[in-house]
Amino acid sequence: MTSIREFAPAKINLTLEVAGRRGDGLHLIESLVAFADVGDVVTLDTEGAPGVRVAGPMASALAGPNILSRALTLIAERALQLVLGSVTLEKHLPVAAGIGGGSADAGALLRAVRRANGPASDGVDWQGFARALGADVPVCLESRPLWMTGIGDALAEIPGGLPPFHAVLVNPMAAVPADKTARVFRALGARPVRADYAAPAAPDFADRNALLAFMRARGNALARAAEAVVPETVAVREALAALPGIDYAAVSGAGPTCFGIFPSREVAEAGRARLAAAHPAWWV
Repeated sequence: MTSIREFAPAKINLTLEVAGRRGDGLHLIESLVAFADVGDVVTLDTEGAPGVRVAGPMASALAGPNILSRALTLIAERALQLVLGSVTLEKHLPVAAGIGGGSADAGALLRAVRRANGPASDGVDWQGFARALGADVPVCLESRPLWMTGIGDALAEIPGGLPPFHAVLVNPMAAVPADKTARVFRALGARPVRADYAAPAAPDFADRNALLAFMRARGNALARAAEAVVPETVAVREALAALPGIDYAAVSGAGPTCFGIFPSREVAEAGRARLAAAHPAWWV
């Protein structure tokens, strides 16, 4: 088999706290991360010439070289024994949306190359590749619920995993500055990291109610800054929060995508349908 498909699911920051800014300008975070059942698809054809082709409903939003091109170059330079090939990205997630689309794509490509090369990929520092590509790529390479600290490079298992829950993701499809994330962190104005700071251990959840309580208590430290940088985010969060039966609504990452948590699939689907009908220009 020369063609390998990997799903690249949307990454959701269920919580996001900023512990402070390091001397090099990077921020230490504490984030509970989950992955959705919607996302992009990355296909690697090992018989094709190295390169990236983008298709799908969100393809037009990507301009110029993307993270997948950088990933292919990085692997070719550092792991000469690995077979690469042509890459097709089916882009379904909004771009610069706060749900790790590009990072998820890079993680999926790394997994595809690892699968394609079998035993030849043993001993390759895949997490090293991920860290070189971006702060969210390490967790997207793993693509499962994790507790993320450091600059995104320290990953810990959640004891017992996450209780099942149903969510609706919404993006206003507004114009987003190219440096959106940098603007959000500047607006946050984080203080330097304390000298005695130590990242907390991964949380443990007895049930869904415990998870919801943790999310409400921790929240997203970037939410206000994200709403200031892309004001349409406020309308999305408020529309979600007003839906019947919703348990919790929040901004994911640096926005503008927001998510809502619902008590059942049926209530979530009803909320999704209601939002899609009321706001046809939004991605729901």
